Amino acid sequence: MATALNRLITILREMESAVIAYSGGVDSTFLLKAAALSGIRLMAVTGASPTMPRQDFVDAEEMAKTLGIPHTIIETSELEKEAFRMNPPDRCFHCKSELFAKLRCIAESEGYRHVLDGSNLDDLDDWRPGRRAALAHGVRSPLIEAGFKKQDIRDLSLELNLPTWDKPSSPCLSSRFPYGEPITAEALARVESAENVLRSFGFREFRVRHHGETARIEILEPDIPRFLDPNIRIPVTRHLRALGYRFVTLDLEGFRSGRLNEAVSGS
Repeated sequence: MATALNRLITILREMESAVIAYSGGVDSTFLLKAAALSGIRLMAVTGASPTMPRQDFVDAEEMAKTLGIPHTIIETSELEKEAFRMNPPDRCFHCKSELFAKLRCIAESEGYRHVLDGSNLDDLDDWRPGRRAALAHGVRSPLIEAGFKKQDIRDLSLELNLPTWDKPSSPCLSSRFPYGEPITAEALARVESAENVLRSFGFREFRVRHHGETARIEILEPDIPRFLDPNIRIPVTRHLRALGYRFVTLDLEGFRSGRLNEAVSGS
């Protein structure tokens, strides 16, 4: 593992300076830490929009401050783009293209040589139109270049005492919408509120999938019996009904990341 980290730090040092797309998650926090260890000039930038859970902004801001990295939050406007709102299978391309274009402008105006993201090798196995956007905007992915998989990142994050080492993945809220289901700021806020109530009951890995008038809850299979306790099931259902969902369902197959990509990836 030390060899892998040294390889990553060497790659980063050769870059000299970089703007890092920073979400506050496992991968981008590890990349930020490695960049700090490399000693290069860097800035962490988080894109803010209704598609990102508010808690992620808080986490990103606190983590960057802890690491002593200059951090800024910028507004992105993917919801103003019809190509994004209509939620086609390449939705992530339009979202990431919006972000990376703005990061590229920051890098050029502030004198940073590169724009980086936290993609890792496992991301190449899933449907990732956002990867195409990264390549189109000349964004480099040092974790891929250094040969890191997700578990490698978690293991080294633990060794480096990063609190994100076991943080669940937190993709943008638009990933809760089946392709073809239009995305609106109101629906995004509804999904976020629905997921917040699950979080308040101590669930860590879950999704609330938005299917028009129906909310489909995915939680880890071992958590299903606890969810079915009336002391949890009833208040969660009431909360989601109050948000405007006519039907609240529980997916008996349990949570699986990337479930809605299966229609386009052939999984």
